[in-house]
Amino acid sequence: MSKQTIAGKRLFVLDTNVLMHDPTALFRFHEHDVFLPMAVLEELDNAKVGMNEVARNVRQTNRFLDELTCNASHGDIEAGLPLNTRSAALGNGQAAGKLYIQTRILNADLPAGMPGSKKDNSILSTALAMQAERVDTTVTLVTKDINLRIKAAVLGVHAEEYFNDQVLDDVSLLYSGRAELGDDFWSSHGDSMDSWQKEGCTFYRVKGPQVEAWHPNQCLALGGERPMEAIVRSRDNDSAVLEVMTDFRKPSHSVWGINARNVDQNFALNLLMDPDIDFVSLVGQAGTGKTLLALAAGLAQTLDDKRYSEIIMTRVTIPVGEDIGFLPGTEEEKMTPWMGALMDNLEVLTKSDQGGDWGRAATNDLIQSRIRIRSLNFMRGRTFLNKYLILDEAQNLTSKQMKTLVTRAGPGTKVICLGNIAQIDTPYLTETSSGLTYVVDRFKDWEHSGHIILRQGERSRLADFASGNL
Repeated sequence: MSKQTIAGKRLFVLDTNVLMHDPTALFRFHEHDVFLPMAVLEELDNAKVGMNEVARNVRQTNRFLDELTCNASHGDIEAGLPLNTRSAALGNGQAAGKLYIQTRILNADLPAGMPGSKKDNSILSTALAMQAERVDTTVTLVTKDINLRIKAAVLGVHAEEYFNDQVLDDVSLLYSGRAELGDDFWSSHGDSMDSWQKEGCTFYRVKGPQVEAWHPNQCLALGGERPMEAIVRSRDNDSAVLEVMTDFRKPSHSVWGINARNVDQNFALNLLMDPDIDFVSLVGQAGTGKTLLALAAGLAQTLDDKRYSEIIMTRVTIPVGEDIGFLPGTEEEKMTPWMGALMDNLEVLTKSDQGGDWGRAATNDLIQSRIRIRSLNFMRGRTFLNKYLILDEAQNLTSKQMKTLVTRAGPGTKVICLGNIAQIDTPYLTETSSGLTYVVDRFKDWEHSGHIILRQGERSRLADFASGNL
């Protein structure tokens, strides 16, 4: 659906990639009409075979079209098929427009360098013909193909990207998971403050104007003369309960030999080590310590605390959902080339001078017995019980894929999503439509989830300089 406001009835000509990305796009245009060129149906037919996400979306699109056309005559299709009944059943609101499918040849003169035999040019030619035919209607070509939008602009066809899958209007609006408290916080919120201790933890109940903007498990940083780092445990209108965080920067509070190096990493370790938080998302550029912190917390809770039975590590292979290969070997062996980050961080976590080579070998064997590498290709239908599930490179997932994976969690399972939304490799995904952005936005008000954006790199001074200057 378009962000731009245009008055009057509109006709949206859909490109194939829109339906490949979101089969319910047919029902996302409210009172406006939708038009499908014959070239789109041909491309859908060519892409329906396979087990990847695109093929599944294409088959779902075909099922929608079959339901809409199964009892319709040729005249009904020419007159337009109402979308309202199927839209209501899908819970997508009321699509009051009609679906038109190309039933006759629609030709428009294209420049000599744009042969109509190419599918994109054929769709563009159809949009041009509809624009000439429906002079009283704004005809808009909706496509996620940047080049096709450029060609449409050159030929005078109004074109837009498909925006309905976007979670936020701008990535700067993404929930950061933290809030900075001003130096006047205690003076403005401490008049009616209560404090108490429970099981070695310090709690505060505060009231004031800033409280209403907080989210459950949001991390708070207070500087000044009385510095404090706290987490929002609960909130009720203008009242909130805060718990003072554990300082994992102290050597006495290390996690599997790892200490936090900055305030964001301390926030992350508090979220990762909290048994009441079932879902944690860590977003940050390369070198901020996302994978290392997640693995250290997982090993501590799996091997030391016995809270989880094993760690499951998975990540997106590009292209997502394609076959991981016909090479001999198990699922884990085939995923090994994609797990370089896991192996690099395990080397850091298992590095110890105690016990010599035999001690390091025994530690490695123990850790390897509790870590399982799994492919996303075979996640559908599975249920993980009492597991510590790490999903790396989560920015390359769509919102639908993210839902499929997070719903694999059974009782006692904790899910950790890691990613950098500035490094998206999946076609047609952006920072505002990524599954990672989607899940951060949807989970921010749930009392059993936590999120933090890691802003400071800790890999090396070379990596930090390169990240900021290259």
